[in-house]
Amino acid sequence: MSSEQNKDSGVLLSAGDVELTVDPADGCRVESLRIGSTEVLRQPENGKHFGSFPMVPWCGRTENGRFRDGDKVHQLPVNSPPHAIHGTGRDTRWRTAARSAAAASFTYDLSSPWPYAGRVTQTFELTPDALTLTMGVETYDNSFPAQLGWHPWFRRNLGSGADVELAFDAAWQEERGDDHLPTGRRIDPTPSPWDDCFGMPDGVDVTLTWPGQLEIKVTSREEWVVVYDEQEAAVCVEPQTGPPNGLNTLPRLVTPVDPLEASTTWAWRRLG
Repeated sequence: MSSEQNKDSGVLLSAGDVELTVDPADGCRVESLRIGSTEVLRQPENGKHFGSFPMVPWCGRTENGRFRDGDKVHQLPVNSPPHAIHGTGRDTRWRTAARSAAAASFTYDLSSPWPYAGRVTQTFELTPDALTLTMGVETYDNSFPAQLGWHPWFRRNLGSGADVELAFDAAWQEERGDDHLPTGRRIDPTPSPWDDCFGMPDGVDVTLTWPGQLEIKVTSREEWVVVYDEQEAAVCVEPQTGPPNGLNTLPRLVTPVDPLEASTTWAWRRLG
């Protein structure tokens, strides 16, 4: 299938026998990643969209939907009561800025309910063995705190064989309070199940293995990753530029001369 064709209104990229479908109208979400004949991302069901979506301009939960910037307190929509979760990018129509057979870039302009003006760019580069996603947040006016990251829903089972196995070596785990926010304490990593943020100072490095079928290694130069495996259908490995509630606890300023930029690579190896 030609890369100039759309599938399900998405932008289709291909490299070898790998196909990636991105829908800029649906939050610049990766709708599908097919490695050979195998779909590795959870597909829509019961009106819910899965795939992989960008988290921007914040990641995870922001406490009570509020964050402080200097002497100003801003209120975000509480879309996961009592918190605001995962940013606004996933609910926004993005514009296609450029595309080729195996690469594409998309943008959208920050606007209400986010209180600052700016631009977000996301690029996808596909090869037969890997996908690299890069995202940036720029401001042309006032500086502001921001975060970015990715939230892929990897299928727990690829349709045959054993469930996926997760392997990683984290330096610490952010202790999670009853409100699902980090308490500020760092603890030794606990056994699964997880909906938790881990610290990897040397960079995110998590391996997903479907025994006898496929291995995907998720890496990033960032030191923060949330791992979520509490659902039966999928597991999530989420590289991000700061911990949940980081707009309040670990703000990273985006300035006119210092944008926020990050990337992650998913590299795969076929085992079957």
